[in-house]
Amino acid sequence: MHKRRNMLKYMGAGLVLSAGLAMPAISQAADMPGVTDTEIKLGNIAPYSGPASAYSTIAKTISAYFDKVNEEGGINGRKINFLSYDDGYSPPKAVEQARKLVESDEVLLIFQSLGTPSNSAIEKYMNMKKVPQLLVATGATKFGNPKEAPWTMGWQPNYQSEGIIYGRWITSEMPDAKIAVMYQNDDFGKDVLAGLKAGLGDKAGSMIVAEASYEVAEPVVDSQVVKLKASGADVFINIATPKFAAQAIKKAHEIGWEATQIVANVSTSVAAVLTPAGLDASTGVISTGYLKDMQDPQWADDPAKKDWEAFMDKYYPDGNKASNFTVYGYSVAQTMVHILTQAGDDLTRENVLKQAASMKDVTLPLFLPGMAMNTSETDYFPIEQMQLMKFNGERWENFGEVISGEVGG
Repeated sequence: MHKRRNMLKYMGAGLVLSAGLAMPAISQAADMPGVTDTEIKLGNIAPYSGPASAYSTIAKTISAYFDKVNEEGGINGRKINFLSYDDGYSPPKAVEQARKLVESDEVLLIFQSLGTPSNSAIEKYMNMKKVPQLLVATGATKFGNPKEAPWTMGWQPNYQSEGIIYGRWITSEMPDAKIAVMYQNDDFGKDVLAGLKAGLGDKAGSMIVAEASYEVAEPVVDSQVVKLKASGADVFINIATPKFAAQAIKKAHEIGWEATQIVANVSTSVAAVLTPAGLDASTGVISTGYLKDMQDPQWADDPAKKDWEAFMDKYYPDGNKASNFTVYGYSVAQTMVHILTQAGDDLTRENVLKQAASMKDVTLPLFLPGMAMNTSETDYFPIEQMQLMKFNGERWENFGEVISGEVGG
């Protein structure tokens, strides 16, 4: 029976998820923090507790994937030591954990730190220290600004692009729509809203009839949904993280609001959002996707799906196969492995960043067909393509063409 190397334990300020065995402190070059002849030490910050804890599945999947990589020999002969700390989706805690990872653990880089607020809180510190803050788990557009923050790079499609696609689709398919928007009051929510308005163009002022924001510290968003329904809107844009997205879908259904509902891509998990909201309540909800939905029968014979299932069975048997967060974690971990492999034995922070910023048509097994990653010294958005999809009560169904949503500036 496979014995997992993942260890869940409490150390200091938060939960630690560690993949790989700790290695002895053998000679380590001064310009290669976090790297020895046998190890690459990576840091991560994730919300194992708090209002965004549903996302912790991503870090657990990444850790499991690195277990797989280590069992298969590592990267160029080095095992990955993955240290993942809990910040509870709290920016001050994220700063504390980033300092611990960089100054005490001396990681090579921080990878897939999750959330717009947390990444915003540590961005200046990471760039001051010249430590890569790579493939951050947020689509906030500001994390693709190499001039201002050259050590910080995103991964998933940015939120403005997502909003633009929704706006363009609405103006094309529902030109007389009355739109109500609920959004998280931070860079995430404001970014999608800004993109939506850009996509609607000069019709934004007349088509958007109501807006309501919420804070992540609020327990529920029922009052916002009731207020928005009262506006008479027939399109409801639900720009929320999983806990609040599920509440809003459920509440809209309970009060009989039969608007066309669009939910942000970050909250498309069937297991973490749509099932808690109610599958009946979620039927007909629209979003965007860039990864294959493992519940979609069209991928039943896809070798990539079979590989993912085998990975889940062996390395993350407790993981929920119905959650697209596992597909996300699996894919972003593969991206990190690609970057480290390309870096070869030159595992300086500068070279790892260079490799991250020079991806050319890199595709992943679980990307939707036609999608690939491209980056450059001036383009820090690896994924800029998406496809619209609708939930049919059991699974997501893609429709329309793959759309490129590049954001200028």
